[in-house]
Amino acid sequence: MRNQKVGSVMTTDVVRAEYGTPFKAVARLLAEHRVGGLPVVDDDEHVIGVVSETDLMLHQAAAPLAHEPSPRLRIARLTPRARRWAAKARARTAGGLMTAPAVGVHAEDTVVEAARTMARHRVNRLPVLDEEDRLAGIVTRHDLLRTFLRPDAEIRGEVIRDVLERGLWLVTGSIDVTVTEGVVTLDGQMERRSETEIAVAMTRRTDGVVDVVNRLTHRFDDSGFQNGTRVPGDVADDRLRRL
Repeated sequence: MRNQKVGSVMTTDVVRAEYGTPFKAVARLLAEHRVGGLPVVDDDEHVIGVVSETDLMLHQAAAPLAHEPSPRLRIARLTPRARRWAAKARARTAGGLMTAPAVGVHAEDTVVEAARTMARHRVNRLPVLDEEDRLAGIVTRHDLLRTFLRPDAEIRGEVIRDVLERGLWLVTGSIDVTVTEGVVTLDGQMERRSETEIAVAMTRRTDGVVDVVNRLTHRFDDSGFQNGTRVPGDVADDRLRRL
């Protein structure tokens, strides 16, 4: 299966800042390009951090109200995390504002891997790095969600070709595949139960698939056999597919 790569959906014209880029210059870059964050790079184009609108907002949010104690007294009572936020609130350059180290992905990573990285770190965008870990692009949640815009006919063709025919060596047309709004329905009979499970798992990993409806049946339940155990001859036909 050929899962879509980050490099095919990323934006290559990346708005970036350097460590010494002034606060107001960072704000202008975000506003002019209508982006929520941007990478901070060193002289060799290596990503050293990411600065976002949230980082800039901390500066404004940290301004004390009339009834609050002075900043010095408030900082003394802060937790380590809050101290880091306070330091950002006083920052004057991208280097002080940025979150480091930056969470990134490589252009050859799959869209699924990028989505998992975003979800795990709760970020909206990821710098994309090349083979030398230099900035190659940026990928956003919007970019990753475009995968689900694949036409149903295209998804169906890939499931038939890459999952059933190439992956499981099934005869064309032996399994009925329908796709409606990204939901794939597999209907038909296979030889082994394990093969039905593989078919469903591989289909679920296909780009653009929202869900899989499993209506597959099997002639032989091989779930109780351990690795290396020979199944009955009428079932273990040489024509059966192997991954």
